[in-house]
Amino acid sequence: MRNSTKLILLAVIAIICILLYGFYDIKGGFDYAFPRRMIRVTAMVVTGVAIAYATVVFQTITHNRILTPSVMGIDSMYEVVQTLIYFFAGSMSIWVLNKYLNFGAAIFAMVLFAILLYRFLFRADKHPIYLLLLIGMILGALLGSLVTFLQVLIDPVEYLSLQSRLFGSFANVKADLLYISIAILIIAFIYGYSIMDKLDVMSLGRENAINLGINYDRMVMNILILSSVLIATSTALVGPITFFGLIVANLSYQYLVTYKHSILILGASLISIIALVGGQFLVEHIFELRTTLSVIINFIGGIYFIYLLLKESRAAG
Repeated sequence: MRNSTKLILLAVIAIICILLYGFYDIKGGFDYAFPRRMIRVTAMVVTGVAIAYATVVFQTITHNRILTPSVMGIDSMYEVVQTLIYFFAGSMSIWVLNKYLNFGAAIFAMVLFAILLYRFLFRADKHPIYLLLLIGMILGALLGSLVTFLQVLIDPVEYLSLQSRLFGSFANVKADLLYISIAILIIAFIYGYSIMDKLDVMSLGRENAINLGINYDRMVMNILILSSVLIATSTALVGPITFFGLIVANLSYQYLVTYKHSILILGASLISIIALVGGQFLVEHIFELRTTLSVIINFIGGIYFIYLLLKESRAAG
C-alpha cells in the first residue's frame, strides 16, 4: 500500500472519530452540547498535532526514536511551576485565577528550562545520546521529587485544587486559551514548514548535513526551541501527557516507511488525532469518566517505552 493511500485511510478514520465524538448521544440540548464538544475536539487536534510534530523533529536531531521532549523532563517543569504557585501564592492568587498569567508563566518556564537544558547538553554531539536520556530522566525524577515534597506541605484543600491541573484533561479546556494556542502553533508551523527539506537532510547525520550546506548547530538549536514551544503550549493548555509523543511518532515510523518528514509528521499528527479523540470518546462513553485519558496513555506509553528500550538493546547487541 502506498503512503498516500495510508494517509488517506488515517484521515478517514480521524474524521470518523471526530464525527462520532461530536454527534454521539446528544440528547436534548444540541445547541449547548455540540459547541462544547467541538472546543474539546479542537483542543485534541491542536494538542495532538503539536506533540506529534515536536516529537518527530526532536527525534530527527537526536537521531534516536526513544527520546522525546517529554522524556527529557519538560512536562515535569510544568508540574513544578503549578506546585510552586499553589505553595507560595495559594489557589486564590492572581497567578491561579487569571488564566492568561498562569498559561503564560507555564509556557515561559518550560521553554526557558528546555533552552537551558539543550544549551548545555546538545552542543555538537559532544555527549552520547544515552547519557542525554539518563540526564533527562534524572532531572524529571528530581523535579518530580520536589513536586511531591511541596505537595506534602500544601493544605489539603489547596492540594485537591492543584491535582486538577497536574493531569492531562480535555474536559475543561478554556476557549480563550485555545485560540492563543492556535495562534502560537500557526506561527511555529509556518517556520517548521520552511525548514521541512532541511529536516530531511539533517536525518542523514551531522557530518553529511554539514557537507550538504546545512548550518547544523544553529538548526539544532532552532528546532529544539521550536519543539519546546510546541510541547510547552500543548502542556499548558491541557496538562502533561508524558508518553504520547513517543507512541504516535514510532507508530508513524512503522506505518509509513519513508524518510520524508512531510509524510512522517502528517502521519503522526493523524495518528495522534485518532488516539486522542477516539480515546476521549471511550473515556466518556465506555469508562463513564471513571478515569482520564492521560492515565491510559501514560500506562500504555510506559509499556511501549520499555518495549522500545528492549528492542534497541537487542539491536545494539
